[in-house]
Amino acid sequence: MRQVEVRLNLDAVAPLLDIIKAAVDHLRAALAVDQQVPAPEADAELAAHWQDELLRTQSDDLGVLLALFDREFFRTGLVVFNDENSEPILRACTAVRLRLRATGLHALADDCLETGEVPLGRMPEAQRRVFASYVFLATLQELILQHLDPSEPNPDDPAGTEE
Repeated sequence: MRQVEVRLNLDAVAPLLDIIKAAVDHLRAALAVDQQVPAPEADAELAAHWQDELLRTQSDDLGVLLALFDREFFRTGLVVFNDENSEPILRACTAVRLRLRATGLHALADDCLETGEVPLGRMPEAQRRVFASYVFLATLQELILQHLDPSEPNPDDPAGTEE
């Protein structure tokens, strides 16, 4: 199993986790992106079931993300990404980033957020912390994609190799 261990600075990350956890609390009851059942299948019962399933999956993914920051993390500063948790963490980071974008960063243009070219000096402190959380989650996603890209076959997995 592929695995990546990353040691994070607790003093830098701990304040960001408060913002991330607040977003996660909201996302446990609401999808990051509203989904509509396609028109041909627009049955109320099906739509409710589909929404419930999406919300359950999102909640499970958020749980995997938060599990990175457990008691052991606060003791060592270490987070571990592997083949099992990489996809749920990628999805959870996306959901939280969308929530942060919609709430604390809505005044910023998408291109500014994606390039990181934001007027930090003119931002209120609270918004700077939200932006730092947004960038932190993007960095986690980049690490996972760089080292554990779920779309690439695992060379250590015999089922994933061709002969």
